[in-house]
Amino acid sequence: MTTPSTTGGDRVERSPEEWQQQLTPEQFQVARKGGTERAFTGAYWNLKDSGTYHCVCCDVPLFSSDTKFDSGTGWPSFWQGVSSGAIVTKEDRTHGMVRREIICARCDSHLGHVFSDGPAPTGQRYCVNSASLQFKNGADS
Repeated sequence: MTTPSTTGGDRVERSPEEWQQQLTPEQFQVARKGGTERAFTGAYWNLKDSGTYHCVCCDVPLFSSDTKFDSGTGWPSFWQGVSSGAIVTKEDRTHGMVRREIICARCDSHLGHVFSDGPAPTGQRYCVNSASLQFKNGADS
């Protein structure tokens, strides 16, 4: 089901059963259940190709390889998203911490967390699960 979105394009809403049919078990656990893949295991943590990282659930562009950097954490890290409306944040108080969770604004997919210890020019580190992303190389993005 799609409805108009304030972020541009149509909002994507599906039942948990529909998401399970579309996604792998790991993608479903991470993107729809708020899970986290283990560090240094995801497909994109060390990818150096040029292109765009899209939401694995709804295909909206989220991050550019131009803003990707090696944070040493074992997850893909970016210092900014592709547009101000593509990613929303909310407070996450799980695991005895207070963090800012990042979510796809189009479909509410869990992406990871954003921290204020990133490089210039933003000082932000968007720490993202590879399982929440789909990479499209420069020619395809």
